Amino acid sequence: MLDDQLKQQLSSYLQLLQQPVVFTLDAGSSANGTKVRDFLNEVAALSPKLSIVEGHLKRQPSFTLDAQGEAPSGITFAGIPLGHEFESFVLALLQVSGHAPKISEKVRQQIEAIDQDLHFETFASLSCHNCPDVVQALDIMSLLNPHITHTMIEGGMFQDEAEANDIMAVPTVFLNGEEWHNGRATLEQLVNKAQGKAAVAAVNDDVSDKTYDVLIIGGGPAAGSAAIYSARKGLSTAVVADHIGGQPLETVGIENLIGTDYIEGEQLMQNIRTQMTKYKVTLIDGQTVTGLTAGSPVQVQLKGDTTLKGRTVIIATGAHWKNIGVPGEQEFRNKGVAYCPHCDGPLYKGKNVAVIGGGNSGIEAAIDLAGIASHVSVLEFGPKIGADAVLVEKARSLANVDLITNAQTTSIEGDGRVNGLVYTDRLSGDSKSLAVDGIFVQIGLVPNTGWLSECLDMDKQGQIIVDEKGATSLANVFAAGDCTNSAYKQIIISMGSGATAALGAFDALAREVTVKA
Repeated sequence: MLDDQLKQQLSSYLQLLQQPVVFTLDAGSSANGTKVRDFLNEVAALSPKLSIVEGHLKRQPSFTLDAQGEAPSGITFAGIPLGHEFESFVLALLQVSGHAPKISEKVRQQIEAIDQDLHFETFASLSCHNCPDVVQALDIMSLLNPHITHTMIEGGMFQDEAEANDIMAVPTVFLNGEEWHNGRATLEQLVNKAQGKAAVAAVNDDVSDKTYDVLIIGGGPAAGSAAIYSARKGLSTAVVADHIGGQPLETVGIENLIGTDYIEGEQLMQNIRTQMTKYKVTLIDGQTVTGLTAGSPVQVQLKGDTTLKGRTVIIATGAHWKNIGVPGEQEFRNKGVAYCPHCDGPLYKGKNVAVIGGGNSGIEAAIDLAGIASHVSVLEFGPKIGADAVLVEKARSLANVDLITNAQTTSIEGDGRVNGLVYTDRLSGDSKSLAVDGIFVQIGLVPNTGWLSECLDMDKQGQIIVDEKGATSLANVFAAGDCTNSAYKQIIISMGSGATAALGAFDALAREVTVKA
């Protein structure tokens, strides 16, 4: 189950265990239980500080992790924590063994102050890049407070339970048996929410009091490129974002990044984050930017009434998936209507699904889903599938993928959850129906610029208008990437525009110094 490379990586981590850890296993009698038992046996064989005992738990198969001779950690894994959850498993092991979680003292005190019983259960999929943040946060809360417990439930292994609870998007968190949270969140946001406060991550005073040479808004490749170029110029640089990663986190594989034959979107952004850290870029994660005020310095307002300051600001907020705008889309969001096939695809194992959109994103989604779902129907509004020829050829070679052109989706049907969609054949005018359990919308992007109101010049699509240096209509404010009026929306183009904006900001700062001199 664990390949040699994974065993080698895990062995190096297990050398850091401070005290013995005991797995309590309730495997049950199913084939999945055998898989979980085999997984734990392989893990335990790598360190003398690990052992397994039998027990009775709420779900089969599942297991807990507890320091030997200590109070229960409250952490349970239902299923096998591989894929993206392998990191969650390793961190839980180290923290249960005695390594203190790397969190602020303020957040630790907030967690320890909770005096009510909170039992969290998170439905996750192993391919979800959003899930580990939530799983790891709730594990930390469980470890630090005996009133709190947390179970990670692998949706693919517990598909019947996921269906019974109408789980059609991950991560979905239940608190004391009631649905409580959906989607990505930081530890600070979850702690605040558990305390009944607004889910806003705190910003340290030493961060908010500083005036940065370059303050970058956004967490994708344009922001990362701008940050690295700025920091290498010796400028004090900060990046503020709701999450570091951006759109590439929803990209399974990237094959058109020059000089790199293939890389997964998540790995690319991990590399960029590592490089930003190397150059001492201040990362202010888990924040929502609400406004911008021109001046010297430029001021950036955050949700929660915090203000950040920059001598120059680079807006690189990217874009989000466009809605279809038909009846049923909003009603069945997270109940069969999804936008990330990589995250939510495993929940549709053996089911019929549809992908709306025949561009690169849509066809890549169809190829990805074809290995999970029973059947995939791609609906393209135009007369021709617009994806790259190599992708179209691959999709056509798959027996369980249909490509339907001239299809205008008119409604999404369901009863509590999606069970079909209706589309119009634009050639014949006939109305047709498809029986599907899930619909993945991949029809393009909308710039994330609504928070800007009318403080700078934008085109009718809401894209920020920039010049050849990435400058906007506001002094010392630059923009880059998919939120701008760039002709093409590609990762490599976003990176280039981020570098351009950083050089533009550097030039503006250099000229400002020259004038003052």
